[in-house]
Order: sequence, then structure tokens, then C-alpha cells
Amino acid sequence: MDLKACIRKIPDFPKKGILFYDITTLLKDQAALKHVIDQVYEHYIKKEAAPAKIVAVESRGFIFGAALAYKLHAGFVPVRKPGKLPAKTLSTSYALEYGKDSICMHEDAIVQGERVLIVDDLLATGGTAKAAIDLVEKCGGKVIGLAFVVELGFLRGREKLKGYDVFSLVNYVKEE
Repeated sequence: MDLKACIRKIPDFPKKGILFYDITTLLKDQAALKHVIDQVYEHYIKKEAAPAKIVAVESRGFIFGAALAYKLHAGFVPVRKPGKLPAKTLSTSYALEYGKDSICMHEDAIVQGERVLIVDDLLATGGTAKAAIDLVEKCGGKVIGLAFVVELGFLRGREKLKGYDVFSLVNYVKEE
């Protein structure tokens, strides 16, 4: 399936000079959405042991993460912006391709030694993904992989994730 054909490109969003890869057009296509979930499932079900938890980053990562948690028989852990989770959290800050941000996770979300798959819709500079890894590892979890629908290869975010299994379905090697 040609997933690139299902992704809309919007120039100058969220600010001038940024080309936004909009997956809402992929989400509304039931065959494309099913294909994404099935492909990530197939990639990670074949590992030595499936993940115990799916950690998904707010907000589009939740869409894919929840479906994968269900399909992989794993728990689901939301990673959110500060002030959005009700219990005690761990937090970390990171750089974005167009600014700076922070994410949080409940400190009791991961048990020592649990196998964790981190899921998000997009890998850009790698800052958000690396921050999610840091949160999981602070809790004692073992990151078995990171799964993305879209990778902006031209931003080289994968370089921040060396040593981890990084899986993406669509890779833009140059800005299109």
C-alpha cells in the first residue's frame, strides 16, 4: 500500500517555513489505518517477546498506540504534556524541530524490567522519542523498539536513537 499517497502535505504549518505531514487523511482511510496497525504488529510480534507496555506520545501517537496495545495484548501508557496526568509524574524536556517542549509519564506506569514499545505518529529530529526513552528508562523499563508511521529522514532524528530498534512505515528522505 502506498501510504505516502494517503498523507496530505500542508506548507507553513504550524509556522512559516515548516512543511506539515498531515496523517488525518491516512486515519480516515480504513484500509490505510488497518495497514499501519497490521505492519507495526507484524514487526513487533516476531520479536523474542512481545512488549508488556505500549508507551504512546500525545496526541496522535495515542491513536496508533491504543490499537497496538489491544492487538499485542499489552498495557497502554500515555505520555502527555505537563499538567495533563493526575498522579505523580516524571518529566523531561527536549528540543523540537521548531521549539522546545516537555513530556510527562506517571512514575508508576512501567515496572522494573518491563519490555516497552514506544509509538508515535512521526519521527522528526528525534527529540520527543529520545525524551520518551528517557522516561521509560527512568522507570526501569527496557525499550525494545520505537515505531512511527512517518519518518522525516532528512531531519536525521534516527541518529538520536542509535542502539534502539527504530521502525517506520513511510520515510521522506528529502522534504517533498
